[in-house]
Amino acid sequence: MRLALIVLTAMAIPLSFVDAPYPNELLLQHAPTTLGVALLTFAVVRFRPSNLSIMCCLGFLWLHIVGARWIYSYVPYDDFIQMLTGRSLSESFGWERNHYDRFVHFASGVLGLPPISNYLQSFCRVSPAAAALLAMACVLAIGAAYEVLEWQIAMTFSPEMAESYNGQQGDVWDAQKDLALAWLGAIVTVPMIYRWVPVPVSYREAPVTK
Repeated sequence: MRLALIVLTAMAIPLSFVDAPYPNELLLQHAPTTLGVALLTFAVVRFRPSNLSIMCCLGFLWLHIVGARWIYSYVPYDDFIQMLTGRSLSESFGWERNHYDRFVHFASGVLGLPPISNYLQSFCRVSPAAAALLAMACVLAIGAAYEVLEWQIAMTFSPEMAESYNGQQGDVWDAQKDLALAWLGAIVTVPMIYRWVPVPVSYREAPVTK
C-alpha cells in the first residue's frame, strides 16, 4: 500500500505537465519533487517509517506538486474558495499577493516534524521530547539550506526564471518570512509529536537518551 501511494505520487509529476500554464518552469520545479519521491521510496524500503511519517511526507510532496504546476505564485486557491463560498480569501483578508508558498513553508514545519522525530526515536534512540526539539532544529536547517539554494538560483538563472521558481513576488524579506513560518509550524507541532509518532516495537525496550 505504501509503495502504491508513492507510485501514484510519482505518476502525478508527469501528469502535472498536461495543459500546464507554465510548462518550461515545471522542469526546474519538479527537480526536488523527483528527489523527494526517490528518497521516500528508499526510506520505506530501508527504514520502514511509521504510517504517520509516510502520510506527512506524501502530503508535503502533493502540496509541492500543486505549487509546481502553477509555479506557486499563481496557484488558483482564490478561485477554488470563491467557487465554494462565493468569496475569495484575498477579499476576506485583504491580501495583495498569492500566499500559497507561505502555506507550504508553514506546512514544512507541521509535516516535517513527525518523520524526522520518528527517525530520531527509532534509529538514534532519542527520547520523544528530545526528538521533537531536534526535529524542529532539523526543519529549520533544511529550510535554511533550501533558501540558500533559492538564492543560488536567483544568482544563476534569468530574473524571470528565478522569480518563477522562488515565488518572491517582489518581497525582499521572502526568505526570512518563509523560515519564520516553517518555525511556527514546527512550534505548533512540537507539543503533539510525543503522541503522534510511535517508536517501533523493536526499539521500545532499548535505552533512550534523556
